[in-house]
Amino acid sequence: MRGQDIHFFIYNQPSSRNPKIYIHSLHSISYIMERKTCIAMVPSPELSHLIPLVELARRLVLHHHDLHVTLLIPTLVPLTASMKALLNTLPPNTNFTVLPQVKIEDLPHNINPVTKWKLIVQHSTPFIHEALTSLISSTRLVALVYDMFSFDAHHVAKKLNLLSYLFFISGAVVLSFSLSSFPKLDESVCVSSEFLSDSIETVNVPGCAVAFHVKELPEPVLYGRSSETYRSVLDVFHKISLVDGVLVNTFTDLEAGAIRALQEREGPCVYPVGPIIMTESSSEENKLLCLRWLNNQPPSSVLYVSFGSVGTLSYDLLNELAFGLEMSGHKFLWVVRAPLEYLPSGFLDRTKTQGLVVTSWAPQIEILGHASTGGFLSHCGWSSTLESVVNGVPMIVWPLFAEQRMNAKIITDALKIGVRPKVDGETGMVKREEIARGVKRIMEGDESLEICRRVKELSDGAAAALSEHGSSRNAISSLALKWNNL
Repeated sequence: MRGQDIHFFIYNQPSSRNPKIYIHSLHSISYIMERKTCIAMVPSPELSHLIPLVELARRLVLHHHDLHVTLLIPTLVPLTASMKALLNTLPPNTNFTVLPQVKIEDLPHNINPVTKWKLIVQHSTPFIHEALTSLISSTRLVALVYDMFSFDAHHVAKKLNLLSYLFFISGAVVLSFSLSSFPKLDESVCVSSEFLSDSIETVNVPGCAVAFHVKELPEPVLYGRSSETYRSVLDVFHKISLVDGVLVNTFTDLEAGAIRALQEREGPCVYPVGPIIMTESSSEENKLLCLRWLNNQPPSSVLYVSFGSVGTLSYDLLNELAFGLEMSGHKFLWVVRAPLEYLPSGFLDRTKTQGLVVTSWAPQIEILGHASTGGFLSHCGWSSTLESVVNGVPMIVWPLFAEQRMNAKIITDALKIGVRPKVDGETGMVKREEIARGVKRIMEGDESLEICRRVKELSDGAAAALSEHGSSRNAISSLALKWNNL
């Protein structure tokens, strides 16, 4: 008898001060008889961290039909429409459980997002324990996978004798820095960000050919020891030896040196399983508008401009960017996450034949994969970077926060598949003339051809890594084999 998926429904008793998790199942008898190997995943309660774990789950069950994946989702508020849309795309052999909401009064006021995500997971550990216990009673649950900011789930996994895996959603260079250089900086000089900047000019990362200036390091390092975020992140990397393995969202051709350095160091086994990216957008917002417009543009003629789901620019930078795009003379598709009234007067009318401006959201996967797209001005989030590489699209880097400055340096100096507009030394601004120059550098001329050649090679490398006998496919298969043989 073939087993069928269990569908989970989680709700709280309205009259109870202590919410319980109730798991109801359909066709549970046939499922238990089949006893598929089950993997549970705990993402951070933020869309950009949910997406990679959903896509990892999708990849696991696509090639390993004997696996079942359940996502356990910590919450502070109800799921957003974007989260619901994403979760509704889960394939057979996967499902999700929405854990009871953490009480907002249990969290400190005015905390930064990273600390908030970590605390939400921390306060959700009783719910995670209860959900995992229920899964153990009805399935052959063998492992728990979580990202960096849901690391507290590791302790629950060990209490229940489950294998425990960290899924690092950034790249191998950032992981190599975090495991090797970050702790050393903390031990030697990193009392405060000011002291760090005064004491060290550059940092070398095992496996990376380029050195990083202190100002290019991930933000938590620059916050200094007085920061809760700094202490939380450092705590994770001090405890990483406790996990059974680390899955990294990268592939051999992209970060060969860093991957090799990670695999040669003492500690848990490192599995490069990327590129793990979305294959299609989960929302239809602006999709038809963007694709219709792109269909009417020449091949490789459009610069796509987006700063991710949370990236924003100041009013002055927004205006400089608008004037720079206009001055470049090249076609552009710009996702603006600010009131259109903030744009320069007359900009939309002057550029109505040159560009398309959409607000809030655009179907990035489909845009980067479109034949008319020839460049990507990006904040350099790792998922966006991978999406650009997979589709063979060169980049203009404009990092904003987190580890994006490191990613930008990797893109421009190590991989050489992008350019970076210079910042004016007097004003700290990126001037419109420099923006226009950056657009031309990746959209026309000999330099553009060389960048396009390199990014095409990496695109081919990504496809090879995910092919039947590719390095990333083999890494995932080795995990699946291990889990099934337990």
